[in-house]
Order: sequence, then structure tokens, then C-alpha cells
Amino acid sequence: MSAVRWGRGAAGFGRALWPAGPPGLLAEEGALGGVWGRKRSSTASPCEQDRRKDWGHAELLEVLKARVRQLQAEGVAEVTVKRVAKRVAIARAPEAGGTQPPRQAQAGAAGAAPMLSSRWAQKLDNDQRLMEKRKRRLEGKLQKHVEKVAWQKHLRLEPRLLSRKLASQLQHWEQGTPQNPWEEQLAQLLQEAPQRLSGEAAAAPADRGPKPRLESQQRLLSFLECCLLTGHLPLAHHVLVTHHSKSQQQRLLTLSMYNMVMLGWARQGSFKELMYVFFMLKDAGLAPDLRSYAAALQCMGRLDQDAGTIRRCLKQMTQDGLQLQGLFTAVPLSAEERAELLRVVRKAKPAFTPPRPPVPPPQLNTSPLLREIYAKQDPAVSYPRLHLSLKELQGLFRQQLRMEMATTVTVESVEKVPLLTKEVLHARKTLAGLRARWRTALYRELQETKESEAHAAREGRLSLFPYLCLLSEKDVVGMLLQTLQALPAQGESLLFLAHELGLRVFKRKQLRNEVQELEQRYSKYLHLLASDTQVAEPCLPRQHWEALGVPEAPHEQPWPMSVVVQLGKQLAEVLVRAVQMPSSLAAPRSPGTLIPVLYHVYSFRSFRQIGILKPHPAFTQLLETAAERTLTFESTDVPMLCPPLPWTSPHSGAFLLSPTKMMRSVEGSQQHQLLLERCPPTELHGALDALTQLGNCAWRVNGRVLDLVLELFTDKGCPRLGVPAPPSEAPRPPEGRQAPKRCLLPEVSPAEKAEMRRELARRLKVAREMQSLRADALYRLSLAQHLRHRVFWLPHNMDFRGRTYPCSPHFNHLGSDLARALLEFAQGRPLGPHGLDWLKIHLVNLTGLKKRESLQARRDYADELMEDILDSADRPMTGRKWWMEADEPWQALACCMEVARAVRAPDPTAYVSHFPVHQDGSCNGLQHYAALGRDSVGAASVNLLPSDLPQDVYSEVAAQVEVFRRQDAEQGVRVAQVLEGFISRKVVKQTVMTVVYGVTRYGGRLQIEKRLREINDFPQVRGAETPDPAGHCPVPGGRWAAGGPDTGSYLCPPWGPPAGPMGASPPPQSARGHWPRAIRHRGENLGPAHAPPSPSPQDFVWEASHYLVRQVFNSLQEMFSGTRSIQRWLTESARLISHTGSAVEWVTPLGIPIIQPYHRDSKVMIKGGLQSLTFSSSVDTSQKPNTLKQKNGFPPNFIHSLDSSHMMLTALHCYRKGLTFVSVHDCFWTHAADVAVMNQVCREQFIRLHSQPILHNLSRFLIKRFCSDPRASKSIWVSRLMDTLLSVPKAGTFNLEQVKHSTYFFS
Repeated sequence: MSAVRWGRGAAGFGRALWPAGPPGLLAEEGALGGVWGRKRSSTASPCEQDRRKDWGHAELLEVLKARVRQLQAEGVAEVTVKRVAKRVAIARAPEAGGTQPPRQAQAGAAGAAPMLSSRWAQKLDNDQRLMEKRKRRLEGKLQKHVEKVAWQKHLRLEPRLLSRKLASQLQHWEQGTPQNPWEEQLAQLLQEAPQRLSGEAAAAPADRGPKPRLESQQRLLSFLECCLLTGHLPLAHHVLVTHHSKSQQQRLLTLSMYNMVMLGWARQGSFKELMYVFFMLKDAGLAPDLRSYAAALQCMGRLDQDAGTIRRCLKQMTQDGLQLQGLFTAVPLSAEERAELLRVVRKAKPAFTPPRPPVPPPQLNTSPLLREIYAKQDPAVSYPRLHLSLKELQGLFRQQLRMEMATTVTVESVEKVPLLTKEVLHARKTLAGLRARWRTALYRELQETKESEAHAAREGRLSLFPYLCLLSEKDVVGMLLQTLQALPAQGESLLFLAHELGLRVFKRKQLRNEVQELEQRYSKYLHLLASDTQVAEPCLPRQHWEALGVPEAPHEQPWPMSVVVQLGKQLAEVLVRAVQMPSSLAAPRSPGTLIPVLYHVYSFRSFRQIGILKPHPAFTQLLETAAERTLTFESTDVPMLCPPLPWTSPHSGAFLLSPTKMMRSVEGSQQHQLLLERCPPTELHGALDALTQLGNCAWRVNGRVLDLVLELFTDKGCPRLGVPAPPSEAPRPPEGRQAPKRCLLPEVSPAEKAEMRRELARRLKVAREMQSLRADALYRLSLAQHLRHRVFWLPHNMDFRGRTYPCSPHFNHLGSDLARALLEFAQGRPLGPHGLDWLKIHLVNLTGLKKRESLQARRDYADELMEDILDSADRPMTGRKWWMEADEPWQALACCMEVARAVRAPDPTAYVSHFPVHQDGSCNGLQHYAALGRDSVGAASVNLLPSDLPQDVYSEVAAQVEVFRRQDAEQGVRVAQVLEGFISRKVVKQTVMTVVYGVTRYGGRLQIEKRLREINDFPQVRGAETPDPAGHCPVPGGRWAAGGPDTGSYLCPPWGPPAGPMGASPPPQSARGHWPRAIRHRGENLGPAHAPPSPSPQDFVWEASHYLVRQVFNSLQEMFSGTRSIQRWLTESARLISHTGSAVEWVTPLGIPIIQPYHRDSKVMIKGGLQSLTFSSSVDTSQKPNTLKQKNGFPPNFIHSLDSSHMMLTALHCYRKGLTFVSVHDCFWTHAADVAVMNQVCREQFIRLHSQPILHNLSRFLIKRFCSDPRASKSIWVSRLMDTLLSVPKAGTFNLEQVKHSTYFFS
């Protein structure tokens, strides 16, 4: 304890014991008379009073002696010890004064002193701790207040103007007399303002210079916005003044930045500061707009200015060409601000009446594809309703509201419950103690970081201070501790952690707080969906929501990626600095050295060195021992507990309080959002309504399947069935002669070292993949168990191509076979006369058998297997286990259970089924190509033509490749001879399927290599490459789902898979594996997963894969000549467009504007801290387009936009007919009873879609967009582009109407 603290504590103690009256001798001597009070009467004799004095002196003497010893032991300054010793001497004074107590009294004092001394020492400590606690609390409050006042004093409010004339006027006005008020100066300043700039220039004045300033402007705008959100308006003004005073930085400032600060001052009624901003605005050569005048008028109203000043302001606004009504119709203001503005205007114009919110004429989408959807008074319309009552839905709404307001959801883990041994309990107690310390340390470190960033902000720099203030310190500390909890044992990339932490802050700061108003409107909206309510006229959910007069949510400006990463990096460094633990976790409270829980290391991923944050092994072991059973998710990462809000705009829909973008994209990218906002609202109605319909499907968990999966999961898993094994089953590092440490021995040859490194890398890769897959399954199964007895919803949005995805990343119907089997419709339908037949056909489809057989044959086959089906349903784990041999085993088992319940029902037609039945497109990408080119040969291969049996394009390609192989083998080609008997449908399927989506020969070769290595009899060297259990798609950034690439469902969007809960690594992790330092040597290739193995005489995989991919492409060229010509036309058009300096754009048949976000990488570096982070951004529109990505991406992305249009049309028409409909891209789901209706709608909409002149419309759009500028018409690239776009591939003779009668088009 410091001398200062003891001095204050002793003074307080002295005051507590001091006599209440004037100081006398006893007070000076330190007597205890004050304890009883000066006026308290006493009947004790003088002798007894003397004895009491002596006891008090002896007691105080013992306390002070103990204190002297304590201070000496703590090494306190000598002057403090002497001060205390002096008090001891004073306390001894009565003994030396000659008045000696009787011998009996001395004996009594000697016996009582130790007991009283102990009691008084305890009282002293308690009082001292209490006073110290109060003192710290008061000092903290005082310090914050003093710092805030001092900080604001140092912030510059007076602008430094570049115009001498304006600077002189400002100085004159600041020194003006009361007869020259600020309000008159404002009127004069407005009169002298320059002519109003054009709308384009006013909106983007920063175009006066190079384009790379765009990100700097975004950064500055987000900084100012955060300052206003956190109540640091003077800081925002200070930074604005700092930037304005420098001509180079002033060019970054836009009118919206000045207006933002002006509105802030207007809300506070600070007219002088608002005038400063007006001076800067004029100095920058800008003219005020409606928002500027709204700020000035609001401020006048709050200051209760006279009507004359207000009239002058309104007059100048009219002279500037701005309408008074625009203040109430074109400026986004809150209800309070609108009321204040109206009061001010009426002060000058008492008869003014604000215009009523314009009732727009009923605007309907004019697309011929959607005309029927928005037709009025159609008796055939039968919109579906939910099976829940209004009261039930309102209760679910309140649950969802509470969850979003809490921002996180805590879920019980489904990991096996450990026995509560002493070791487990001790580990949990240790963790609890450590976390208590870490919270305190994180609070302190966070406050110090804020102080440092605040100092940088005072210097006018765009620091992180306002971003750090967006969330409470409690929320930030909780988020950091949850990130630490979820960090994998092998660590995580610092860049990835920084990105995730920054995004979490951004998402949480967006929570809107209009709960009461939202609850009232949502309750009215539920009348459209509830089972026990009625509405006046049936309509779509979006139309009903808009009819309620709901104001549109404010648009949130995205943060630049550099801000997101820098903020997250700062928070990660706070975590690293603050979180420490004792060197010995066995006794965390014992004194000892503290060591960091996280440490920063460098490692290799592929050929790149990266920084990794890795937890200490002792901490990892402590977590494993404690075996805590909770997972924490962001509220937006789990399904909703009530129907989502309908999509009404590109940034309004889905979650109740958390804003969600209709089109997902990389953070910081604005090009997609800008395109959507410029698009007429009616053009987006089709996409908005389709997303709303997909999100309104209610789901529930299939409990029987979940129980069986959990039984395997908590045991040792079953990789064959898609249940990942626990990390304990992962391969261990090799031992003996293959041990990694032998690499360091000099006698080991380079070849042996290389083999050891390859083996170790292979085992580490498998272990990481197993851990990642296990984590993925853990999240999914834990959420399924959490939602087991609930009804829930999956809100949807879409990627830049228009393909739809659920917003919940961990638990949805787009996952693997296991994920799909866990879900079923919450609302059931009676099977009807044909529902059971469709269940049987669907079951056979899931087995992968009878693919070339008719539907009738598949149904008969199910009847033949009924005994096995019923056995699988009754005894899935102990019976014959027929279901385990299916291609999709878990979905097959779920279907077996549904069939068993149906056939055993008294009346199968009345059995209410919740099971979703799927109808898959037959190589859907090739179907769209064949329809575009009216290619009869291709159409027959992909089942666009009616046939008695389904056609299999994969088998046909395999047969054609076999013809080529046989010809080459006869000519003596060695690899063709080796491949005899090994060319099958499975070997070529993935490559055929992905050619239409732009796979290159390199990617196709990797696919075929993987298939060949799965054939045991094929000549190869085992262990050269391990099959990827994560099922990675060859397309960069993607992943195949539903049992691997053979299903054709490309799940993850091009920006990568979503993150795990609270900073956990997003599975799969194999692409982010770490290279241990022990196996890293200079000049060696550290990427065996990427480098080809050296071919050996026994290994033909490398050569065979090269040969086969060439033959597959040749076969497709012969079979789909029309498809390849369209693909080449699209590729060449995109190449020429990118050479003109633009990214490829187009509009889907449903009116969704699309732009490809492929630009040349721009390097962004964030310096300082643990390490300098460098990352590449390919979405920077100021960079030139990436020609290679633009041309390779256009054909598959264009086809994706067509299949999404087909899906949305099918969804809207199914909803109109009262069906439950969801999709996984080209796989459509509905109830068994409604499959026939869905099939009819699906075929009709495909025909309607391709009846449009899609390629000619695309050609006209591209010519208008890229070739109509007279200034660019002389460019050679534009000339070539014009010639190419006019050469639209000629169509064939295929008749689209035949699709209506094709049974196997979708089947």
C-alpha cells in the first residue's frame, strides 16, 4: 500500500475517532473519547476512566506497531514510517506522563490488548478497504469528467478558412456587437453563397481528383457517423475543421459530411458551431441543400428565434431553387425533428401545412414474366397461411425480439457430458477465477486503448476512438472472452480474427431501437399469416407490410474493409495484452510469474507466411478438462423464432432489429448496393417477394433422426455416414524413424527429410480437417438440439448473381445429407391419393439406384424393398441397416421412417406428412444452355425432350470418352491402355457438371485425379494425396454440399464460407492449414497439397488425369456444340468489356441488376501492433477490372442468374397456388401431396423464361451500356466489342413447348 493511500486512510480513521468538540489535550494525544461522543454522560469513577484510557492507548499502540512493521515489509518510504512511528510515540505519552495505572489495571490491559488489537486491526482493514473503494469510484468519475471537459477544450471548433475574404468575415462576425446577431450573419452568408451545384456534383464533389479517394471518403464518413452515434460531436467537428484547413484533405470532404455535423449541432441548439460549418461549406465551394437548411431551421427553432430571421432563411432557400415541401418529403428526419421543423416553419408561415406523405400510384412490375403474379382480382389466388394462431405468433415475436436485443444466443453443446470428477470441478473453478481476473484486465486495457486513440483523434487523425465507443465496455469484454473461448487449439490467422471481430462490432452497432412501434406494426402484419385471422384482400406479404405505412429503415453506410480489419486487429491486440495466466495452472492464486494466454507466431499456409494467434497449450488443456457445455452464437447466425420481416428494399427485411443486406457482398463493397438503389423499386419486386416467400417457410427438427445422429456423435462418430470423428481419433505425429525430430539429425538424407515432412504434413492436414468437420457438426447438432421442440424460420438473401441462401450459416437446408435430414416442414399436408407414391419414388432417388429407370419402375422397386424399408425405420442401428448403403443415407433413413408411418396409418391418404420431397434438375446448367441455343441434341441429353426413360448426360460423356480412349489405345498410347476399364460415370461426372460453371482444364484435372485415387485397383502410389473429407469445390472459395461434389449443389458463395460462433474458425479449415515451424526450411517447397507429386513408373494418376480432362472437353465439344458457342460468345464479350476499363454488368430477366466484383487486387496495409497486416481487395472499383476473372466468370455467373430467375418464378407461382416451396438452387422442395403441381409450375416457368429473347436482350443492354458513349466509340476495344455483341449465336430448332411433357426435366 502506498504512503499516500495510507495517509488518507489514517486521516479518515483519525476523523472517525476524533472528539466532536474543540480539540483538547486528549484529542491531541490520540485518545478515544470521540468514540463515545463529547456529550455522552458517564457514571464511571475517575479511576475507571483512567483504566479505559490505558486500554485504549495500549490497543492503539499495538495497531500502530503492526502498521509500522507492515510498511517496513512493503518497502514504503522512510518518511512514511517515521510519520507512523511519531504517532506511536504520541500514543506512549500518557505512560511517560507520570500517571501510572494500578497494577491490576496493567494486568487487565496486558490480557485484553491482543484480543482488542485483533479486533481493531480487522476494523481498520475493513474501513480502509471501504474508503479505498469509495475513493476509487469517486476518483474515476471525477477523472472521466475532468478528461471530457479538458478534451473538449482542446478540440478546435473555429474553422481555418482558405478564403481570406471569408476568414475576414468570420473574424468580424465573431467580434460583432449584439446588434449583429449570428442569425443575420447566416442570412447574409446564404445570400453570398455560390450557385447551387448540380445534383451530381453536390452528391459527389470528391470526384474532383483521382478515384482512389473513395475509400478515404468512406473512412471519413464512417468516422463522423460513429462520432455522432457515440455522442462525440465536438470531436467530429474538430476532425472536420482539421481536414478543411488543409487543401489536399479538403478535397475528401463531401456535402453529406458537412450536413452530418450541422444536423448534430442543430439537435443541440448550438447555432455558433453550426455557423462555423456553414462558413466551411461556403469556403469549400459547395452550396447548401435541403438537409443544410433543415439543420439551420431546426437550430433556430430550438433557440426560439424571431420570425424575421426564419423568413430570410426560407426566402434564400427558395432563391436557391429548393422547395419548402421538400423539407418534409425528401429529408430523412425523425418524428421529433419533423415536429420541430414544422413548428419553426409555422412561426414564419402560420398557414403552412406540410404535404401529406405521397400516396404513390399503384406501381406494378411490368415484366411479362411477372404480369400474372401481380394481377388483381384473380379468384385462383390462394396464398398459404401458417398453422399458428395470432397469439402464438405474437409470443414468438417477443422471443425473437429479446434474442436480438441480447445480440447473442447461448446454446448447450451436444458434446458428451463428462463425469463431474474433482479434476473437472477444479478446472471449472480455475477457469471462473481466471475469467474474473481477465474481465478486470480487459476493462483496464480497453480504457487505456481508448485514451490512446482519443489522443490521436485530438490531433485530427481518423483514429479508432469512436468505433471503440460504439459498444459498452461490458459488451466488448464479453465478445473478446467469447472469442478466446472459441479459438481453436491450432490457432487462427490474425487477419481472419481481426476481420471477424471488426464485423461483429459493425453488426451490433446497427441495432435499431424502435421496439414499441415495431411491435404494433408487426402484430398487424401477422393478421396476414395467422391461421385464425382474416384480411380484407389477399395480397403478398410485402404489399401488406407497405400498406401499413411502415417507414423504410435508414440505410446504413458500410465501413471500408481497412476500418473493419484495423478495429478488429486493435481488439485482438487488447485481448493478447490483457489475458494472462499463472505459469502453473495447478495453483492459479499462488504467487508466480504471469504468462500470456495467447502468443503470436508466424507460420506458412501454402507458400505464404502469415501471423497466427495461438492459445497456450496449458490453457487448451484446461478448457478440455473443464469440458464446459455452452456455445455462443450471434443472434443473426441462428434461425429466427418468428416469421421474418418481408423484404421491401435492398436493405430492409429479414431480422427484426439487425439490418441485413438483400444482396450479400464483401464488406466495404458498395457497387452492388448502389446498383440496387438506382434501380426502380418496381423492378425489384419479383426478387423481394421471392426472398420473402422462401423465408416464410416454417421448419422444425426431425427428432428421431437427431437422436440417432447424437448417439453416433457422442461415441466415436461415423465418417462413412457423415458424422465426424472426435479429435482423439485423428492421426498422431509419426514416431520412431519417422519422428519429426529426426529431421534435425545430420545423418538423415534430404530425401528422407522430405518424406518425413510430407508424412507429417499429411497427418496434420487430416487432423485439422477432422477437427474442422467436427466443429461444423457440433454447431449444427447443438443448434438442432436447441430448436428441437420449436418452430423456426430461415430468412433468405442472395449473392450478386441472384442465387438465394439462408442467412443462418450453421443450421439450414443447404448443408450436407445429414443437415438436410434434420429438417422437415413445420406445417404438414395430408398425402392425398398420390403422396405416398412420391415418397417411395423420392426414397429410391436418395439411394442413387435406378437412375436410368422410369418413375413407375422406381415405385415398384420401393414396394419390393418394403421389408428393408420398414426394418430400417424400426431398427436403424440394430437391423439390416439397408439405409446405410444409400447415396444420401440420413435422408433415406428419414424417408424410410415417413413411409413406414404412412403405410401403417389407417388411411394413408389422410396421413399428415411433414416430409419435404425433392425434384432435381437434370444437369441444370446444361439445360439452360440448351434452351438458350435451342440445341436439340443437347436438349435430348439433359431431358428437355420427352422420353420413356431418363437420359444421363454423364454416362453419355463417359461413353464418348471411352470411344476416344479405345482409338488411342489401338494406336499404342500407353496411358489410354492403362485406363482400360476405369472410365466410368463417376470419374467424369464432376467435370461435366462444372464445365458449364466455368471450370478450367486445370480444375477439371484435379477433379478427375481425385476420382482416380479413390479407385483401389488403379495403378498409383498410395499416400501421394489424401482425399479431401471437406468436399472442396474446385471453384476457388466454394464448397460442394449434400454428400460431396456429385450432387452438383454449389453452396458457399464466392466470398467464402461463414464464420463459426464468436470468432471460431469457419469449417472447413483445410484451406487454412498451418505449417509447423519444425518442418520449415529455407528454399523448400512447403505446399505438397498444391504441388504435383513426382510421377513414378507405378503412378499413372498424374498422366491419366491430364489425358482424361482433355478427352472430356473434346466430348462436350462434340455433344454440345451450341452450348460451347454461347459460352465462347459470353467469354469474348466479357474480355472486351474488361479491356474497355469496365466490369461486366447485366440485368436478369426478373430485373435484378448484376455486376461482377472482379477487379485487380489492391493491397491494403495496416501497420503497427503485433504485426503489419496486408490483405488484397478485389472489389475496389477504383482498380481496373481483372480481365481473367471477368471473362472466366461471366458464363457461369450468367447461367446462375438464369437458374435463380427460374427458381424465383417457380417460388412465386407456387406461393400463389398455396404451396409450401423452398429450394437449394436447382433442387425444388415441397410436400409429397403437391409434387405434381410444383412440377407443372416448374416446367411452365422454364418455358416462359426462355421464351424471352434472353441473348438478344443481353446484347442490346451491353451495347447501350458500353458502346453508346461517343467519346469511347473511337476505341479499338469498343469497336471490337460492338462487332462481337452484334454477332449473337444463332439458335437451333428445338421447340420449348416439349418441356411441358418431359417427365424427367425435374425429377
